[in-house]
Amino acid sequence: MTQTRTETDSLGTIDIPADRLWGPQTERARRLFRIGTERFPPLLIRAVGLQKQAAAEANRALGELPPHIADAIAAAAAEVAANRHDDHFPLPVWQTGSGTQTNMNANEVIAHLANRALGSGDPRRPVHPNDHLNRGQSSNDSFPTVMHVAALEAVTHGTIPGLEALHAALSRRAAEWERIVKIGRTHLMDAVPVTLGQEAAAWARQVELGIARLREAIPRLLPLPQGGTAAGTGLNRHPDFARLFAERMAALTGLPFAASDNPFEGMGAHDAFVELHGALNTVAVSLNKIANDIRLLGSGPRAGLAELVIPADGLSSSIMPGKTNPTQSEALTMVCAQVMGNQVTVTVGGAQGHLELNVFKPVIIQAVLQSARLLGDAAAGFAENMVDKLAPNLPRIADNLAKSLMLVTALNPRIGYDKAVQIAKLALAEDITLRDAAARLGHVAPEDFDRWVRPEEMIRPGTALEGG
Repeated sequence: MTQTRTETDSLGTIDIPADRLWGPQTERARRLFRIGTERFPPLLIRAVGLQKQAAAEANRALGELPPHIADAIAAAAAEVAANRHDDHFPLPVWQTGSGTQTNMNANEVIAHLANRALGSGDPRRPVHPNDHLNRGQSSNDSFPTVMHVAALEAVTHGTIPGLEALHAALSRRAAEWERIVKIGRTHLMDAVPVTLGQEAAAWARQVELGIARLREAIPRLLPLPQGGTAAGTGLNRHPDFARLFAERMAALTGLPFAASDNPFEGMGAHDAFVELHGALNTVAVSLNKIANDIRLLGSGPRAGLAELVIPADGLSSSIMPGKTNPTQSEALTMVCAQVMGNQVTVTVGGAQGHLELNVFKPVIIQAVLQSARLLGDAAAGFAENMVDKLAPNLPRIADNLAKSLMLVTALNPRIGYDKAVQIAKLALAEDITLRDAAARLGHVAPEDFDRWVRPEEMIRPGTALEGG
């Protein structure tokens, strides 16, 4: 049987696994919330450690904690922020909606570590989980602060760099393929010519705009509600605590956090996260489109469009030898589906602000962090394992272009729409070229057709007429 130790708090005594750093509040929550397998990711545990470290340093500077207590807390919290004690955060996402259990989990773990460092065998003395770790704080302002820190680090250090890698890869392809003229498609049907570079440039622009949308949402994450304590009034904290805390958090993270001028808003509502995830959702929509376009253009190799050659990644069919599947597109679009589902979760969660407190905090930040991580990872992987390894199938592109009936569109300004329709219909019905159909109908002489219908001159406005 697992060895235990007995601890006592204001609610009584409870047995705790002897090798665990948490205390009575965490142990009670662990037993009460046996729901699912979802746990907060390391990035949130890191943010919890940073929050406790910044709070201890601010309280030390304000004379709210004795220096030896504050220093021991700050050092222990830094270990948590370095993810050295993640195994001691066992609680599920599914807990009290203020994140109180995770806040107390942090208070107990860090107090235990600090007391060890001070040579005490008592996990609650001289450093107390509430009196010292939670000094000038409440779960109601601490956990949303952790949410802000974790979300901003996730987007800044993970999502945006992944998207920037994908944008760079697509931009390179756009430049390399700018002179490859191919048939365009609208409604999944043949349309007028475009270049493969123009298609890739459109994908790159989508990613570029996605990055811009994320950056535009970041300023609303910078004001921290820390200092609002239980309801937003700042009860039980030093008047300068919020300011000094934000300064310490900015120093610890290298991100320009500041104290919120209205902590009521940051505690009772989480519109900043709804906005941020809206940008993440838009990115997911963009990436889904890009992945599907590449999947369609790479379909084949003989019975599909086959204008792109999908990289063979060695993950063949289990029954069809040598088959190459668009595995990267499939992985990316599944990520996009998950993010779109998370959008519903964040929207519903954000709407649950009642009076002074939103009580869907854990599930909101869980969804935001999952989306941010998945999109960053998937975008970087798609850039490296798909976009960088794509190759244009030049013979197939040329053949599809030559057979297209929509080249007849170039004749509209010359002979009118109705005659152009007659040419296209005859070419399709008789399985002949547009050039032969035009000559047979007497609408366009062959030499004029050759001058007017030039795909390479149809890819920019006005060029079809400039040939004379």
